[in-house]
Amino acid sequence: MKTRKRIECGKYIVSDPEICGGEWTFKGTRMFVKDALEMLTDGYDFECISEAFYGRVNREAILEAVRLAGQTLVERDDKEAERALSW
Repeated sequence: MKTRKRIECGKYIVSDPEICGGEWTFKGTRMFVKDALEMLTDGYDFECISEAFYGRVNREAILEAVRLAGQTLVERDDKEAERALSW
């Protein structure tokens, strides 16, 4: 049986099956990246998000989350376009 390993997604973000089931979290926390992204879309600023995460997530970590989420969407769209063209 193949076991998943910890993936360092960036300087501040990790996916570890031993932590929150492998969801993207901020390193050293159990705080979900998706929660910070949702707070951004709800209009919270970086300072408010950091405070909500007890000061354990800084502006740079949140910006990294936005970059990685954007890259993931672009890569997914590229793969879907390749599949559509292969028909």
